[in-house]
This record gives sequence, structure tokens and C-alpha cells, in this order.
Amino acid sequence: MKKLILFFLLATFSLSLSAQEISIIPMPAYLKSENKKPFRLDANTQIVINENSLSNSAKFLNEYLEKYFGLKLTITYNAPTINYISLKLDTRSNERDNAYNLVTAENGVAIIGTSAPGVFYGIQSLIQLLPTSKGTLNIPSVTIVDHPRFAYRGMHLDVSRHFFDVAFIKKYIDYLALHKMNYFHWHLTDDHGWRIEIKKYPKLTEVGAWRAGSIIGLWPGKGNEGIKYQVLPNEIKITPADAVIKHDGIRYGGYYTQEQVREVIDYAAKRYITIIPEIEMPAHSMAVLAAYPELGTEPNQKYEVPVTWGMMNKYNNVLQPTEQTFNFLQDVLTEVMALFPSQYIHIGGDEASKVWWRRSPVAQQVMKENNLKDENALQSYFIQRIEKFVNSKGKTIIGWDEILEGGLAPNAIVMSWRGEKGGVAAAKEKHQVIMTPSAKMYFNHGQFLKEDSLTANGALTLDTVYAYEPVPKALSKAESSYVLGAQGSLWSEYVANPAKVEYMLFPRLDALSEVLWSQKEKRDYPDFLNRLKAQFRRYDLMGITYSKRYLTN
Repeated sequence: MKKLILFFLLATFSLSLSAQEISIIPMPAYLKSENKKPFRLDANTQIVINENSLSNSAKFLNEYLEKYFGLKLTITYNAPTINYISLKLDTRSNERDNAYNLVTAENGVAIIGTSAPGVFYGIQSLIQLLPTSKGTLNIPSVTIVDHPRFAYRGMHLDVSRHFFDVAFIKKYIDYLALHKMNYFHWHLTDDHGWRIEIKKYPKLTEVGAWRAGSIIGLWPGKGNEGIKYQVLPNEIKITPADAVIKHDGIRYGGYYTQEQVREVIDYAAKRYITIIPEIEMPAHSMAVLAAYPELGTEPNQKYEVPVTWGMMNKYNNVLQPTEQTFNFLQDVLTEVMALFPSQYIHIGGDEASKVWWRRSPVAQQVMKENNLKDENALQSYFIQRIEKFVNSKGKTIIGWDEILEGGLAPNAIVMSWRGEKGGVAAAKEKHQVIMTPSAKMYFNHGQFLKEDSLTANGALTLDTVYAYEPVPKALSKAESSYVLGAQGSLWSEYVANPAKVEYMLFPRLDALSEVLWSQKEKRDYPDFLNRLKAQFRRYDLMGITYSKRYLTN
């Protein structure tokens, strides 16, 4: 009887261990535990590649093993019969784009991809089969057949409100890679700081990259309760002249040199992540106007890089739609496009207060000369001018859904943030769409209603992110094909350091990755939460900050 009980306990422990080890996020399209002896990875294991294009992925795996387990393996073209990790490219396969097969057995591991990115994604699954503590590296015997659901699987980071150095941006890219994300939307410019070197316009970083301080507390919350707003019809809120703004008075800023930008782009490319730069226009341009006030609608005004967040600045001006402005923007975009190989250039287009153009004789004259009926049409004219230039360089613009107002630019991709309405409208007009509705995809909101530190108002819970479906029901099957995918957006008003970024990111990035990679029918929230336990242990191994309240909630 005692032997039977011991056998039962050992069997139960074995099954429990297996369940912990096979906990992959995002969930693969097909995964089967083979219930065979595991593969033991050790210092004698060799990484075998069949093409030079896979050396990048082999090096990535080797660096991971060395960093977290102290193993540095030999990379070879000569396939051994035992103790190997084989990486193969099979472009003749009829499998889907960026698909991979992963098979582990007692003798070794084989990853076969339809592309180099596919092999890399297979490596991310292999990493999640590794133990989450140092010691014997047993990899369970499994068969995985996998491919992504959406072509665009993105994550955004705002570096304008708070600046993050190159070392952390690389970490951020690694976090995206682990989750099989393939686009990083780098929000490089906004009212609160210009973060990219433009050689033709040095004042953008000499002046525009720095502000006099950062707001204290929740804006316009505690300490600013007495502020009254003048609300203009169909416009944003403007702070009155006598508003008292509490800020820390500490000069704040920073920027990336073009050399640093190239370094980050190269780093991301080796992880098959495309970086999309965002250069905001015509609004969110106060950092530009602080440096070059002649580009604003009130050129005699002394513009400053604001210390307040949002659109509540008294002098939250927009760019004047003149030839001088367009020449400036073309010069800037020329340098940006020379740096970034991305097909996509994000040009913002959101939250442009039309009041400034209404009160500007110059803007009104531009409208008259171009037969534009209102300021919405002027915004459309502005965006289409920029799109024509970007298209002439072989690139495509992305804009927030406000670019629909006044008429959509012919080839523009719409990023829908004010709910799904803009995305639906664009898809029905046969424009490609990326979904990032703020209520479902904005990670600057707390993970819980009551957080340990300051966040934007409201909560975006893990289950809400997991339940999000990027293809709106309002679209037909044909219209749905215009939905490229979705992205999470992390604005940094109240995210001032790397640990806070990680806390806001995890584990919601895990949920997002499953929404974008896994097949819809594979999504199972209770199962996801169970797999998340192993992921948390991996984050502990990697030294990543995450919201540990999900361990008890």
C-alpha cells in the first residue's frame, strides 16, 4: 500500500512538473506533450544551423543561455546525432508566413521555420520550455506547430513625457521579442520633449528636449482642484491664464543621437522587430515651437516646453500650415526616413485644436487659397501634403484616427484609439487599420482600481486586455481583412522609471501577445492564468518587475 501511495505521489508530482514546464505564452496553434524522456541541455550541447541567415537567432539563444544559465554553446553547421538544438529554414514549405515547428526529444531539439523570423519565434517558445531556476536544464518532450494570427503585433512607448535611455529601450525590445511581438511604436516627439537628433535643426534637441520641471501628482488632481477650464465648442480644454501649476522645478529631458537610434534599430532588427518612429504633427508640437516659434500660429508668442500633461496648456498651439512649416517637416522627415528602414512612418495627427487655425489670418488665407471649407478640411490638407511627400520616398504614413476628419489621405493607415469607430470607418473605406482603443489597449491606466503608485485615472485589468478582439463585429469578412492587428500603448505621464514601465507592462503584455498571436479559438483565460505562474517565475529569473497581485487575485 505504501509503495502504491509513493507511486501515486511521484506520478502526481511528475504531472505537476510537466504542466509547469509546458507553459508557453502566447499559446501555440498546436501543442502536444509527447510523454517521453526530456532533452537535457548542457555545456556539450551544440546549436546547429543550416543557413547563415540563422546565425542571428543562434547567437540570440546562446546569449540568453549564457546570461541566465551560464552556458555558452558551440554554433556549428555540422549536425551531430545527439545533444543538439537544430535550427532549420525551409522556405519550400507551404506553411503560413513566419510559421515554425518545434519538436523536442531525448536526443535533441529541432526548430524548422518558413522564414528566419519563424525560426526566431520558435526559439522564444523553446526559451519558455526551459526551467525557471538554475540547475539541470531538462526540456520536456513536445511537438509544437505554430504561426501568428495577425501580421501587426505591436507595442508602443512614449519617451517624450519621460525619457528612457538606450539600455532600457533595448530591454523593452527584448520583452517584446519574448512575446513574439514584431512592431515597436517609438513615440519620439510630443509637447513635452523632442527626443531625436535632427542635424539640420539642432534647436530641436538643444531647446525642445528640455522642460523646466515635471508636474507633481495627478494632473489636474490634488493641488490643482481650483483650476477652472474654458471649454470651447468642439475643442479641447484650455487652462486659464491664472492657473497655478505645481511642478518640481527640476530641469528634465534628454534625447537620442542619430548614432544611438541606428544602434537601437539594429538591435531590434536582430530580434525581427520593426521600429516605427512617430513625429507628431500638426498638434503636440510645443517642443518644436519652443525651438522654432516662427512655425506656430502666434509667432510672437514665447512658447515653452510645457510641464503639464495632456492638452490643458494655455498655449497648446499647433503648427501653422504654411510652406515654411512644410519645408521644415520635410527636412525632418527626410532625416528620420534615412534612419529608419520601416515601411511605416507615424505622423500623429491627433488632438489638433482647430481654435488656433480659426483665429489665425494666415491659416484662414491658406484655407481660402485651397478652397477648404473648414478647419477639418485644413487638417486633411495638412496630412495629405505630408503623405504625398512620405509616399514619394517609398514610405507609408500611419496616423491616429483623427486623420479621418475632413477626408482620409489616400494611402494612410489608421491607428484607432478613440474606441473602434475610426478603425471601422477606415476599414469600410478599404484602408488598413491598427486597433489600439484606449479603453482596452492603453497600459498607462492602472492594472487595478487602487494601485500602489500614481497612474492615469481608471483601470485596465488583465482580463479586459485578454478579452479584447481586434476585429470589430461591425466589419464584414472582406472588411476584416483590412485589420492588420493591434497594439498596446504605454504613455508615460506617470511612468518615470524603468521599473514602473515593467510594472505597467507585465503581465498585460502577456495577455496582449496571446490576443495577437494565438488563434482566437485557443484563447482560454483560466488556462492563461495557470500558464502565467511559470511566466512569473521566469520574470523573477530575469529580474523583471511585474504586478505580483495577480499571484493572489
